[in-house]
Amino acid sequence: MSRTIHFRVYVSRFTFFVLLLLTACGSKSTTSLTHLRLSLGYIPNIQFAPLYVAVEKGYFADAGLEVEFAYMDENQAAALVGADELKFAVVSGEQVLPARAQGLPVVYVMAWYQQYPVSVVAKSGQGIRTPLDLRGKTIGLPGLYGANYIGLRALLHAAGLSESDVTLDSIGYTQVEALATGRDQVVSVYTTNEPVQLRAQGYELTELRVADYVQLASNGLISNENTIAENPDLVRRMVGAILHGISDTIADPDKAYTISEKYVENLAQADTTVQKQVLATSIDLWKADRPGHSDPQAWENMQAVLLDMGLISTTLDLSKAFTNDFLP
Repeated sequence: MSRTIHFRVYVSRFTFFVLLLLTACGSKSTTSLTHLRLSLGYIPNIQFAPLYVAVEKGYFADAGLEVEFAYMDENQAAALVGADELKFAVVSGEQVLPARAQGLPVVYVMAWYQQYPVSVVAKSGQGIRTPLDLRGKTIGLPGLYGANYIGLRALLHAAGLSESDVTLDSIGYTQVEALATGRDQVVSVYTTNEPVQLRAQGYELTELRVADYVQLASNGLISNENTIAENPDLVRRMVGAILHGISDTIADPDKAYTISEKYVENLAQADTTVQKQVLATSIDLWKADRPGHSDPQAWENMQAVLLDMGLISTTLDLSKAFTNDFLP
């Protein structure tokens, strides 16, 4: 009988020890996560589905990261990353070289979009079939800044045209209304957004995608030289988690859409057909044989466009502006 009592005491103590160990391990896995703010240059949107997937499926947590999304202007985000007040931001590729020209040590560490996501669209029947047909047209765009402007200028450059060959109309983010009402003959838009909306409204469009005429460095993840030098493993883990989210979104967009409803206000009440088409169009721009890889020629082309526009005044060392060293 004494042996039985002794065995039960042993089991009880062993069980108690295991529970303590499991509790300690669970506590460590929760409290040891590195909290980071990840800047996104837009409002919550279905186009950020891979990031929401990476949170919900635990890919950030598996990488030891607790990610908080911060939505802000891309210029502000690049400045904060350059000052090391933020470790990471998702920005469009044209932000990187002007930032470095101003002395901000930002570095592009992962390509997300493999095609520059800007298009020029017109109603069918306008006789616009190639970029050369834009000569003499009035083109609406948010303003003389950002991806819509850079993409348009790259398209004009590819056709041997300059800004003086067209009339630019700064209309804010009202391209859908401007084209629908006839205010502008042509509008510069995000490939994944306004063309989908216009077609859903029944308009037949001619669409000239910038990516069909010139390869430019596009949307991706930036960090800074200090973070790369002092904590390269942090960069590698962030890149890996995001790429995992992108891969899952491409593989199962319906699941990604459902997950995104938690993060994008009113997505559950939105036009599902339109929003799923936005996601599908985005996925087409993400797909790559080498996910995350930056094409050096795309950076050469981007630098040429920015020089032509006067947004940078001298050539930069592109080997310091981007890297493929953190891809898994």
